[in-house]
Amino acid sequence: MLDQVITARSASIGNGFDVKRILPYRLRRMLGPFIFMDHAGPVSKTPAELVKMDVLPHPHIGLSTVSYLFDGQVTHRDSLGVQQIIRPGEVNWMTAGRGIAHSERFEDPALLAATAFEMVQTWVALPEAAEDKAPTFTNYQPDALPIFTETGVWMRLIAGDTYGLKNGVATDSPLFYAHVVLQPGARFGPPTGFSERGAYIAKGSVEVNGHTYGVGQLLVFSKGVDPIVIAKEPSTLMLLGGEPLGERYIWWNFVSSSRERIEQAKADWQAGRIPLPPNDNAEFVPLPPDDKSRPASSNPQPQALS
Repeated sequence: MLDQVITARSASIGNGFDVKRILPYRLRRMLGPFIFMDHAGPVSKTPAELVKMDVLPHPHIGLSTVSYLFDGQVTHRDSLGVQQIIRPGEVNWMTAGRGIAHSERFEDPALLAATAFEMVQTWVALPEAAEDKAPTFTNYQPDALPIFTETGVWMRLIAGDTYGLKNGVATDSPLFYAHVVLQPGARFGPPTGFSERGAYIAKGSVEVNGHTYGVGQLLVFSKGVDPIVIAKEPSTLMLLGGEPLGERYIWWNFVSSSRERIEQAKADWQAGRIPLPPNDNAEFVPLPPDDKSRPASSNPQPQALS
């Protein structure tokens, strides 16, 4: 039924802001094309504390970041000149391609202090042919994302093509990503037709094959087996997966099928060849120290939120 159960680890992204880090994991680097997954929050802090949680401009290559909020809001700015307030229920899909820099700022701390902040952030690795494509950013409003409901089940399709649903979120490889809310006793199955599938438990608890799993656990389903997930209480799941892309290297915020390309990205950021956001360029995150004695997967922590 389950190939693996991954329990989130605590990771710091600086300034006292800790997140639950699910992927990458030492025994599973990726799930389909998904190579990174963080669950931030719920966070309730004073306005002064929230301002300190700002994520300064930092670079990416070779991936798409997918930001999905449950509560609160954050302002995104990037080197394309995009400025976007990210709100709950939207899909914010940034494809780094050959290189992009962006920041995330908490610019309405009074609102966030009142409503808290909670977000799931994933990175989708790009196929080799798309790794050096031009960077893009697209905001998809909730009314562009189809909803599925049945007794005790509510689901929003974030991206992909599954359960008979489609949306206009542009992806570069076969995948699925969905936000699912289950009421107690509701039964739900992962989608079929994909090589790799998983369900991250963001809230509540569920039963699979007689065993109970809870918040912060990613259930990786066995290939060719279609288990039933039963909600033990009101529960929120993030379903994700798709087709594997092959080996990828990850160092800090860089993802690539080539070690040499990551070395180039390091040099590009150090030399200022990846431009800063034009409306947020007074400060940035410097390149971390490079420890070549460690594998790429264990080098500096990614600069999430994204």
